[in-house]
Amino acid sequence: MSIIYFILVLTITVMVHELGHFLLAKKNGVYVYEFSIGMGPKLFSKKKGETEYSVRMLPIGGYVSMAGEDMESSDSVPKDRQLCNKSILARFLTMIAGISFNIIFAIILLFIVYIIAGTPKDDTMINNIASEYPIYNTNIKIGDVITKIDGVKVSSYEDIALELTVKSGKNVDITVMHKDKSIETVNVKPIYTERAGESGYSYGFSLENKRAHGLFNAFKYSFKQTKNLVCQMYRILYYLVTGNLSLNNLSGPIGIFKVVDTASQAGFLNIIYLIAYLCINVAVINLLPFPAFDGGRVLFLIIEKIKGSKVDPKLENTIHAIGFILLMILMIYVSFNDILKLF
Repeated sequence: MSIIYFILVLTITVMVHELGHFLLAKKNGVYVYEFSIGMGPKLFSKKKGETEYSVRMLPIGGYVSMAGEDMESSDSVPKDRQLCNKSILARFLTMIAGISFNIIFAIILLFIVYIIAGTPKDDTMINNIASEYPIYNTNIKIGDVITKIDGVKVSSYEDIALELTVKSGKNVDITVMHKDKSIETVNVKPIYTERAGESGYSYGFSLENKRAHGLFNAFKYSFKQTKNLVCQMYRILYYLVTGNLSLNNLSGPIGIFKVVDTASQAGFLNIIYLIAYLCINVAVINLLPFPAFDGGRVLFLIIEKIKGSKVDPKLENTIHAIGFILLMILMIYVSFNDILKLF
């Protein structure tokens, strides 16, 4: 079942992204050669109209192959059906559609999760403090709401988990709002623990887990959580660039399989949440102005708009090819680390 869930999670995440590109390409009259889910050898395919729809062996990606996508015209397709000859707006909407679809789909999935499971009422409120930890002897008490970790604002469990992971092993300044609405910042020391085969630093507190129900709560919180996860992703990228987080914290397909396995054991709702989380990850990463990403292609459109003429297609294709090679090197490195973590 873990393997089935793994394929399901990756396939849905990729399909939603590529479906965005595909639908906008079709709407803008772009000739689409192939819509593929998966990479590598073709398992099966069916041609309908001008487009071949295929499923490939490796569920780690997908693509929409469009005429003129490489910014060079082809004699086999009418010029007005090629992406490179479309308006800047049409190309922009086609490039950004995958990201938009991922975000919209994530909001829908989170809404489903919160309709069924309810929404956190006070997700940064402390509900327990362990007496064997240094935090027990501070002014932080049960019922206090955490507002900042080392000066960084936090508004969700995920925010707090990220900041404590980054600071793992170090004292942190935790800012809380007491029940009387007064604000206080307390320096808290962690303790290294080993429990149930897992080890790491812990700060000795847990957060409130009460839930509110209702359509409006679910609707509102699905947008709030999407915003939180997007902001968290950018913070993670910032921490990676500044060295506060190591590349060893990244996961590739093997690492995702482990996460899917854990999530599946916790119930199907966790699988739905994971798909939403990965959709947001894919959207944020693809928005980066890096060659081979959608954001990188959008950057060239912005340059074209500013300079009033297209960037040399050969130069742009070369830059995207270099970016793709660098991404593959990173993928190999991350996958190698994932394998090492298994032993």
